[in-house]
Amino acid sequence: MSAVTIYFDPACPFAWATSRWLVNTAQRRDIEIDWRQMSLAVLNEGTDFPEHQRHHMEVSQQLGRVLAAAQDRAGDSALGPLYTALGKRVHQQGADVTTAMVAQALTESGLDPQLADSLDDSTYDSAVRVAHQQSQDSLGDSGGSPITCIDGQCFFGPVLTAIPDDREGDELFDAVHTLAATSAFAQLQRPHSGPPTFAQ
Repeated sequence: MSAVTIYFDPACPFAWATSRWLVNTAQRRDIEIDWRQMSLAVLNEGTDFPEHQRHHMEVSQQLGRVLAAAQDRAGDSALGPLYTALGKRVHQQGADVTTAMVAQALTESGLDPQLADSLDDSTYDSAVRVAHQQSQDSLGDSGGSPITCIDGQCFFGPVLTAIPDDREGDELFDAVHTLAATSAFAQLQRPHSGPPTFAQ
């Protein structure tokens, strides 16, 4: 059994691609996934972004509150199903983040749809900050979304520009698992252009 923890920002398309890769691979490999949130809004506080990126940070903040509210109400086990329901709408369907959309995702996850009101409830911001700090502490540095830990070894990424097919996904997991277990390994990166796209 490989224990995998993924720290994700619900607004981050790269985290969504990584999460779907892990979910797909777990159907064929002995992988247990622990879902944890982090926050790009917290990470980038004080940064002067262009308008479209400011909107992205606002979505990060709003959905982070919803995740914190769900975790507070239903425990850690609520995060994975809710993230799947939200991500399907936000990243694959391109849905706007509205109270109605979030309520649908909550209902699909077996949670109280009234938790959608937490979108604009700043009382959950402190819980989001705590969760985000846990992601940074696990990494041991300041890092973005996603942060993945395999058997206790944490790193930023993998950053994916698409969701791999089954064969490539399995091979990628084997490679990442090997890198995570290699004590001397620190970083591997290559250029990419733009966020991932997902089939509708």
